[in-house]
Amino acid sequence: MTNEELEEAVKAFGQRCSKISRIYSIGESVQGFPLWVMEISDKPGQEEAEPAFKYIGNVHGDEPVGRELLLQFANWICDNYPKDPLATLIVENVHLHILPSMNPDGFSLRRRNNANNVDLNRDFPDQFFDINDDEYARQPETKAIMKWIRDVHFTASASLHGGALVANFPWDGTADKRKYYYACPDDETFRFMASVYSRSHHNMSFSQEFQGGITNGASWYPIYGGMQDWNYIQGGCFELTLEITDNKWPPADELATIFEYNKLSMLNLVASLVQTGIHGRIFSSDSGRPLPATITLKGIDYSVKASQRFADYHRLAVPGQKYEVIATTPGYKSKNTSIWLGEGAMSLDFVLDPETTTKGKLMQNTWDCDCYSRLDFVAYIWGHYFQAYVFLAVVLVFICFLFQRRMKFRLSKQRLVAVPKRIVV
Repeated sequence: MTNEELEEAVKAFGQRCSKISRIYSIGESVQGFPLWVMEISDKPGQEEAEPAFKYIGNVHGDEPVGRELLLQFANWICDNYPKDPLATLIVENVHLHILPSMNPDGFSLRRRNNANNVDLNRDFPDQFFDINDDEYARQPETKAIMKWIRDVHFTASASLHGGALVANFPWDGTADKRKYYYACPDDETFRFMASVYSRSHHNMSFSQEFQGGITNGASWYPIYGGMQDWNYIQGGCFELTLEITDNKWPPADELATIFEYNKLSMLNLVASLVQTGIHGRIFSSDSGRPLPATITLKGIDYSVKASQRFADYHRLAVPGQKYEVIATTPGYKSKNTSIWLGEGAMSLDFVLDPETTTKGKLMQNTWDCDCYSRLDFVAYIWGHYFQAYVFLAVVLVFICFLFQRRMKFRLSKQRLVAVPKRIVV
């Protein structure tokens, strides 16, 4: 499939599946080809208190299988929603973004690097060396990805490659450039994510080279300037590098089989965002407004930021363990609670109290605004509109009754999502 044919296929998908998708571009390649993305959701283009996941294919021009599989994957979800439970789970609970080709120029040139002969998976800023610190000097494809990650609050992602059969996780490099297992703070969580993909695959987990079909990047071969580590460090996004076929450029008649081997893995990896982990929202106790705070698990040197608008967070973690969850933000007292994360997801909301100064005054937070006395305003409204409030209360009770009936009907169709008790701290 040429770049032009890929573009036509992406647009055709958008027209055929317009109710659950939108098509947009995050930028252009060196030679000016648009980097097309397919977003799949029951509310595409709208911001919701849901996790976002992205798949990226064709990072290297001579590894085209990913672009073919991702297009098939998007069409499979469209064809099977709402019949298939996994497709339904993803569409209604996740915002899935799919970039079939990050390197269309390399593909057309049939080479690994882009049109400027730069390896895009060595072009990101690196934690150990300052080789790529100048962001303005990065390749246009790299800058497009970096801006995309800053614009969309991704929880997790994966890029599809060819040349091996293994799920790779951070860290990808070491400080001394030697080859050995170099774990990131969330090593256990990444091993769990990689195993979700590997165990769901037709034969990845049976690998003779990689135990369980997964590997730490630095223990395989260290790289620097990789997209995977940058996502985790700068984007708050848990990314895997998926090597999905030993043959980089297999015959076209093998693509259907390769897709079937990877389909369940691709579905389960996305679905794991809502089937496992700790999820919730963070609010202010004095105003009730959402607080874009940070969530930390005690003993793990890594924080996840809640979204700016809804203050929802989605903290991936290994099931079957005890965690102490800590919510913090400037101007508010931090809160922590201990939980046991079972096999399913847990809902955990936080309500944070404002800090006070030595004189007893509330500290002003960057998103707080006390433009008038809240108590006087409430007293005035209550005294003048009491009867109207009674009427509105009756109406709201009736609406809530109808809404609950609708939600019960909807949830009965989503049997794969365990609905945990929502805990508020």
